[in-house]
Amino acid sequence: MVKVEKFVRFAAGEETFYGRLDGETIIALEGDIFGAYRENGRRFNLNEVTLLAPCRPGKAVCVGLNYRSHAAEMAEKVPEDPVIFIKPPTSVIGPNANIIYWPMVKRLDYEAELAVVIGREAHNVKEEEAEEYIFGYTVGNDVTARDLQQKDGQWTRSKGFDTFLPIGPYIVRGIDVADLRVQSFLNGELKQDGRTSQMIFCVPFLVSFISQVMTLLPGDIILTGTPEGVGPMQVGDTIEIRVEEVGSLVNRIVAPSV
Repeated sequence: MVKVEKFVRFAAGEETFYGRLDGETIIALEGDIFGAYRENGRRFNLNEVTLLAPCRPGKAVCVGLNYRSHAAEMAEKVPEDPVIFIKPPTSVIGPNANIIYWPMVKRLDYEAELAVVIGREAHNVKEEEAEEYIFGYTVGNDVTARDLQQKDGQWTRSKGFDTFLPIGPYIVRGIDVADLRVQSFLNGELKQDGRTSQMIFCVPFLVSFISQVMTLLPGDIILTGTPEGVGPMQVGDTIEIRVEEVGSLVNRIVAPSV
């Protein structure tokens, strides 16, 4: 039986660590969680630290229109190949961090997604070997400026603003993600409710496909698409993304401070 493990990245005072979660206790680690690491002897209570984005991806490769129901609600054809785009690392934030509703944006949407965390350099990976390159899984929210997406025709601006990629709270290893529930809750109200088994392109196929386009590096993430039910958020709203067996990711929408 495969052991389920949860890894976190967290701040304690002025220090930042990776850690392994054991119940409500975080066992701090030193070294590279994607390579060689060890326990450093320090332990922290989960409630006494600030959880950060659980990894620092060099790139986030996102898959659009990977649920037929979402393609239909967006009035798009079901793609023959995965539709991929990239979010910059500057868009990444962690759990309980604020999503900023930037002045350029007129409609800001949530998109609940399962995120894959790459553990090994992956180039031209075969689908049947893809699992060997996956470190684990986390929860993602592909925040989107929907008005700019429709205006621009391509998605870089609408997807790439700072704070538009919340991920976390953990990286979970040792689970089967073939049929997990993916949900979003806006101010506590259920908005999206799908299952990963409804994806057009499964996780191993996506890892293989993307690795034939670009080399994936340890810590990179793949967002696997969102089910139907996407919709707008307003300043003051709280958005929660839940992925079964992976976790709950909560963020609040705020206006810019300047």
